[in-house]
Amino acid sequence: MSTATLFALGLDDFREVRARIAPHIKHTPLLTSRQLSERSGAEVRLKAEMFQRVGSYKIRGPLNKFALMPEEQKRRGVVCSSAGNHAQGVALAAKIHGIRAVVCMAANATPAKIAATRGYGAEVVLHGSIWDEANEKAKELVRSEGLTYVHPFDDEQLIAGQGTLGLEIVQDWPEVDVVVVPIGGGGLISGVSMAVKSHNPKARVIGVESSDGPAMKRSIEAGRLETIDCRTIIDGLRVRRVGEINFSVVQRFVDDIVTLPDRDIFEAMIWTMERCKLVLEGAAAAPVGALLHGLIKLPAGARVALVLSGGNVNLDPLRGLAWN
Repeated sequence: MSTATLFALGLDDFREVRARIAPHIKHTPLLTSRQLSERSGAEVRLKAEMFQRVGSYKIRGPLNKFALMPEEQKRRGVVCSSAGNHAQGVALAAKIHGIRAVVCMAANATPAKIAATRGYGAEVVLHGSIWDEANEKAKELVRSEGLTYVHPFDDEQLIAGQGTLGLEIVQDWPEVDVVVVPIGGGGLISGVSMAVKSHNPKARVIGVESSDGPAMKRSIEAGRLETIDCRTIIDGLRVRRVGEINFSVVQRFVDDIVTLPDRDIFEAMIWTMERCKLVLEGAAAAPVGALLHGLIKLPAGARVALVLSGGNVNLDPLRGLAWN
């Protein structure tokens, strides 16, 4: 039996991690949403992780990993590959811990995310057109420069850090019945699901993927890891293959996975900006879209937390000044 099959964390583990990273992160708010509540017949709150440092939850995991990293590895430096948010999380966490960071990004990554990553002090290498290709470049730098690889989702210390978001939800709203989480590679939902289920095994955790790239749903249905033809253009959801550890955790701790097309997710993104006055990126809008489209079956009055995972959206199209 592999280590991945056995990997599980409880509330005490997440409290320990939260204490370790607390000096460097924000405890982001759970915001009420009258309009989403009325539309769904549930009591809906939004975990507003776009207010986190670096604009997404992605700083949580690297902060935990680097705090536990041996000094020799810190001296050599770290490398990662990312669609953007993991890049910024690694860059700032490395800066906080005084570690050299190299980030490999797909050449078509959002320009604002590239600039932000460099702004946090990381060296950026652009390679390929999808995360998997940038990832090969990162692994090449591990071999050639002796850097320590920081996986964006398939890493136990990283999952433990991301799961502190789930801990905050259950601390702020102990009565929560359902937590809805976007899925890219599966790191966030792995941590959040373990935290939520440790607090209340009867609470439901539901994942949301783009139907244009449902790597986790396809794998769960097959009972094994599947590599898919990924067509989603939403960078936070765009992977061909989810993590091995993540897959194992989702099998055991996640109740359901729903999917909807990119178009519906983008519409939910605009809806949330207009109605809730929150700027969120595509991946973060997936839970809102799933709720708006009736994909999440809820009893009347259910207490539902939607995880808005980040707000690093490219706003360049607004610069035409024709939008107001």
